[in-house]
Amino acid sequence: MNVKAKGYILGAVAAATYGMNPLFALPLYKAGMNPDSVLFFRYLFAIPVLGMMIVARGRSFKLKRKEVLPLIIMGLLVALSSLALFQSYNYMDVGIASTLLFVYPILVALIMWIAFKEKLTLPTVLCILLALGGIGLLYKSGDGSTLNLTGIILVMISALSYAIYIVGVNQSTLKNLATLSLTFYVLLFGLVLFLVRVDFGQSLRVAETWYLWGNLIALAIFPTAISFLCTTQAIQYIGSTPTAILGALEPLTAVFFGVVVFGESLTLRLSCGMLMIILAVTLIIAGGNITIYLVRFRKLFPRLPIKRKK
Repeated sequence: MNVKAKGYILGAVAAATYGMNPLFALPLYKAGMNPDSVLFFRYLFAIPVLGMMIVARGRSFKLKRKEVLPLIIMGLLVALSSLALFQSYNYMDVGIASTLLFVYPILVALIMWIAFKEKLTLPTVLCILLALGGIGLLYKSGDGSTLNLTGIILVMISALSYAIYIVGVNQSTLKNLATLSLTFYVLLFGLVLFLVRVDFGQSLRVAETWYLWGNLIALAIFPTAISFLCTTQAIQYIGSTPTAILGALEPLTAVFFGVVVFGESLTLRLSCGMLMIILAVTLIIAGGNITIYLVRFRKLFPRLPIKRKK
C-alpha cells in the first residue's frame, strides 16, 4: 500500500471514529445517565490516555504562566461545545445534530471576517448560502414534524463555541503550544465544568452495568485517542487540507449509526440537506486558507521522512 493510500485511510478512520459519539452516548442515556455524567467520565478517562501519549512522545507537561488563563478559557469553550452537542441528542436525531454541528468551519470563516477583517470571498458567500439552504431542508425531521427549536439552538451553541475555540487558539499565545499538550489541558480544565455541574459528585449518575462502562471507555478511546492519532498520521502522509476534507465522514458516520442502530428515518429531503451542508463546508475547506485554523497537528511531531518504494 502506497503512502497516500495509507494517509487517506487513516484520515477516514480519524473522521469516522470521531463520528461515533452518538453510538456510545445514546445507550448511556437510555440507561438513565445524563449528558453531564457521560461527559464527566469521557473527559476523566480521556485525560490519562492523552497523558500517556505525552509521556510516550517525550513531551513536557510544563506550562508558561501566560498560557494558563487562555487554556482555562479554551477548556470551558470546548466543554460547553461538548455539553450542548450531547444535550441536543435528547431533542433531535443524532444524524441531523452531527450534520448541523459540521457548519463550524463556516462559523470560523465568519468570525475571521468579522473580528479579524479576513477577506470573505464570493465562493465563501455562495457556500454559506448553500449551507443555509441545506439547513432549511433539515428543518423538518424524517417523520414530517418540525425540528425542536431547543435542539437547534443547542447544536448552534456547540458549533459556535467550537469555532470560537479554534479561532482563539490560533490567535492567542496558545498557537505555539503542541497540540497534544493543548488537548490534554483543554480536557483537564474542561472537566471542571462537568465537576461543578454534577455538584462535585453529589448528582453524578454512574453506569450500573459493566458493559455500559465499556461505552464510557469507548468514548474516551475512539472519538478522542484513536481519532487524534489517526489524524496526526494522516497529515504526515497527505497534508492538512485532504485530512480536513475527510472530516465530512464525521456527520456521515453519525447518520449511519443513527439510521442502522437507532432506527432514525432518513428521507430524500433530509439526505439532500445533509449533502448540501457537507458540500458547502468541503468547498470552503478546499478553496481557502481556513484549513490552518481547523487542523493544527503539524506541531505535534517533526515531519518524519517517509520511505517510498522504488
